[in-house]
Amino acid sequence: MENYRPITKATADKFLQLLKTKGPQSAAMLAAALGITGEGARLQLLKLAEEGLVVSATSSRGVGRPVQIWDLTPLGHAHFPDTHVELTLQLIETIRRELGEAALEKVVAAREFQQQEKYINALTGITGLAERLAQFATIRSSEGYLAEWKEEEDGFVFIENHCPICCAATQCANICESELKTFRTIMGEEVDVKRVDHIIAGNRRCVYKITRIKELITSR
Repeated sequence: MENYRPITKATADKFLQLLKTKGPQSAAMLAAALGITGEGARLQLLKLAEEGLVVSATSSRGVGRPVQIWDLTPLGHAHFPDTHVELTLQLIETIRRELGEAALEKVVAAREFQQQEKYINALTGITGLAERLAQFATIRSSEGYLAEWKEEEDGFVFIENHCPICCAATQCANICESELKTFRTIMGEEVDVKRVDHIIAGNRRCVYKITRIKELITSR
């Protein structure tokens, strides 16, 4: 049946294109535009939501049942061609060539400070390590990192399945070091953070090992 067919790239592209060009839409509106059933559209949207490309919000429009309105996530927007990668690389190279390596390091350090400030504010009041990791994963996923975390016997692992700044980090290694320092700062002095897998080094994803300092000392 048409409603239950797995979503194909061509179908996904049509949904994403409509949301990009027409703005937030209900499943019924998308179904009408694509000539499919409302249930078929809803199932496809749920699949796209699982992939992190769309998100829904409930909207009340006067009398009647609230309607689910769908929109693109930052990852969904990133699905479309964007010259920001080329521009970023050009800016890095221009700063390095015109102002020198020291100036580029200052720019990276300024970004690091801004990132730390943003994350610290977002995590204010969250004291438990697991809770902080869960909230941080949500924040990083919204930025395109496809982050997740899990608890293990000797601590936690934090996984980033995608790196939206990979091209810039390849051009400027200090960016990755800055990311690691930021991670260590927001996790606090009571934990040890090590990056055990690194996309830039050829791994499939970036993986961080988080261990409480007291547990690390005990195991030695």
